[in-house]
Amino acid sequence: RESALEQADEEEEQKLSQNKAKQKKKASHAVAKTVVNSDTGTTVKQQKEKKVDDEAVNRRTVFVGNLPVSCTVQALKSLFKEYGPIKSIRFRSLVPAEDTSSKKLAAIKHKVHPNAKFVNAYIVFKEECDAVKALNKNGTEIATGFHIRVDIASKNSSHDNKRSVFLGNLSYDISDDAVREHFSVCGGVVAVRIVRDRNTGLGKGFGYVLFENKDAVHLALKLNESVLMGRKIRVKRCGDKWKVPQKGPDRPRAPKDRADPTLKNKRCSNESFVGEKANPLKKSTKPKRLKMIPRNKAGKNS
Repeated sequence: RESALEQADEEEEQKLSQNKAKQKKKASHAVAKTVVNSDTGTTVKQQKEKKVDDEAVNRRTVFVGNLPVSCTVQALKSLFKEYGPIKSIRFRSLVPAEDTSSKKLAAIKHKVHPNAKFVNAYIVFKEECDAVKALNKNGTEIATGFHIRVDIASKNSSHDNKRSVFLGNLSYDISDDAVREHFSVCGGVVAVRIVRDRNTGLGKGFGYVLFENKDAVHLALKLNESVLMGRKIRVKRCGDKWKVPQKGPDRPRAPKDRADPTLKNKRCSNESFVGEKANPLKKSTKPKRLKMIPRNKAGKNS
């Protein structure tokens, strides 16, 4: 009885210690959630609230691409003020005139590299509904050869791959309108996006075209290997992978199960090598001849 009672007491003490350890872990996790970040000086909760606020601002922000370099803040305000009050406008994708000057300074002084042909901008509206209305300006030609691309800056804005094609082997100095004109024969083009380098503003050789309907994609695929600005461009559906051409003759190979077994055996016999066993050398039974020593050398040794 006494031993049973002692065991029961020990089990109760173990349970109490385990419960205390669990409570300490919960308290440590709660403290970790409210730990202040040493770099920014903000808590995790404040960081989450900031992310939510940033996402709300992005929903009120529109991205305007393919603007001419000569475009100003006043020109953009007059173009979009009909949709609602504008909170701020900032230019992006600027190539400074000098390497030492920053992009922010180049945007303020409007000193852009002479080879730069276009800039992008972000327009922040006071209301989210006004930003949605501003999408009606997408595809508007604000200057000769400049059809602007307008889209919501929020990350949640989805891109329709079924109405888009991927372009490859593009010229580095190609413009959005050159691509738009090349694919306008396929159907209505909603937007053209050329992926460019941030520092130089030159294209990276690939981009995307978004059409109004899916039927235009079938016609666009027929323009694969068509010549645009002296280069044979590649056109494929978004999400498809390029098939690597197989080396060798054009004739198809026979399946493994239908291949001729005799050829397989011959191939194995030619490729495989079986060495023969080496026979051990037989020891000669002839007695070894003694070396003859000259007399003069023999006398010396003696």
